[in-house]
This record gives sequence, structure tokens and C-alpha cells, in this order.
Amino acid sequence: MDDDPAQGVRRKKDSSLVRAAEAVRDGKAMAMVSAGNTGATMASALLRMGRLPGVIRPAIATPIPNPGSGKPPTVLLDSGANAECSPQMLVQFAQMGAAFARQRYGVSVPTVALLSIGEEKSKGTPLEKEAHTLLTGGLGGDGFEFIGNVEGRDFLHAAADVIVTDGFTGNVALKTMEGSLKFLVAALTEILARPGLEQAAEALLPAIAPLATELEPEGTGGAMLLGVDGVCVISHGSSSAKAMVNAITVAHDLAVGGLVAAVADAVTEIPAQISN
Repeated sequence: MDDDPAQGVRRKKDSSLVRAAEAVRDGKAMAMVSAGNTGATMASALLRMGRLPGVIRPAIATPIPNPGSGKPPTVLLDSGANAECSPQMLVQFAQMGAAFARQRYGVSVPTVALLSIGEEKSKGTPLEKEAHTLLTGGLGGDGFEFIGNVEGRDFLHAAADVIVTDGFTGNVALKTMEGSLKFLVAALTEILARPGLEQAAEALLPAIAPLATELEPEGTGGAMLLGVDGVCVISHGSSSAKAMVNAITVAHDLAVGGLVAAVADAVTEIPAQISN
């Protein structure tokens, strides 16, 4: 866990992560799945499978449930691969996330939004403002519909099919949401288990259980590393057997469904300079 990811991959050539990525590269496996160190998993996939043509940086795409909406999960990326990003990278994340939403969830024309501190295009850091200019100008292509900015409160409300941000912000948002949901579920369970609340628990639990199942991260199986030349699913380090089965199923479906080719077709090179 203390190793530098890239140096660890170069030095520990017989590690399971490196061997798994090489198996995908060499066509001996269709996909790799790991619940190990995220940085090492990403480095193994990038250094052994290689980057898709034109991709600036791969990104981690995490499904976020939309409970009660009947809609597929929202794809959040980047959720941890790149702490610092350029506007051009965010545009490519939009392209890759939209390709993922089409392939995985069957969304014909995904809606894409930028995560910011306000809905107005003037809100956010220079990164969000410049990315907004690029996306509004159509430099992301016609594979998705850009709908502007969303805020952190819009998670779990099906505000967009794809939400794009830098890896630092995305990871903080994801883990804050996960921690908050775990706290609320645990607190509610503890309250309903108190003496004298048996009738309330009997009435409420049948309604709460389906919601808890929808919000359970293990049901998604893991996140997808988009932008590398192979299927790589990253699971949580505390994954149960159920989560690993789901992750392997997702990896199989993405490999058979041609996700990598779809992402490669979606990505275009974005000009390094833009005019405001």
C-alpha cells in the first residue's frame, strides 16, 4: 500500500495485478478485476495495456444510483484517477462517460453535466469555466447532450446521465456521499431496533429494505477505468463475495459488449488552446 504505483508496477513484475493486465494485453483474458490498491491497479492497466489513441489520461467511472427514479445509474468521472486535470481532459471524460452510458445502460443520447458550485456558467474555478466553454462550443462532438453545471446536491436525483469533474473533487464527493449514506442507514437501523419501536420497525422495514438495496455500492460491482486498451474494473478494498461476483459479471458484459472500441471511437483530440 505504501509503494509508488508506477514504480511498484515496474519493480514487481510478477505481482498479480501486473500479470492480470498482461493477460488482457496478450489476449489471454477478456478483462481484469481488482479489489486491491486503486493506484497500482490503474498503473498496471495503463503501463501494460496501454492508453487508447488520443486519450490524454484515463479516468475512473463510478456508477451512482438514482433510487426510486427508474433510471439507470449516473456515471461519475473522474472519481480518483487524476487529482489535477485540464479542461481538455474534462471534455474527453465527457466523451468516455457518454460512451460508457450508451454501452452499459443503453442510453442512446446521454446527458452530460459538469460538477460545479452553481448552475450558472460563470460559477466554478477556471477549470470548470473553460471546460464549460469547450463543451458549450460543441468540441465534445455530437455523442451526448451537454446540459451545463450541476451541484453536489444533485447526486441521487438523476440530474444527468454523466457527471464530469476532476479526480480530486470526484473522489471527495463520492466518499462523502458513501459515508453519509452508511451513517444514515446505520442510524435508522439503530433507532428502529430500540425497545418500544417494534411496530414502527415492522411497518417501515419492508419499505426501507428496497431503498437500501438500491443504494448498496456492492450491487454495482465496481468502477470502470476508461481510456486504457482493455477492460479494467476496480472494486472496493472491502468488497464481499457478492461484490466480486458482480464486478466479474460487469467486466464480462463490458468486454463482450465492445466497450473499449466504443470509447476509442468516441474520443477526439481537443485543441490545447481555446478562446474565451
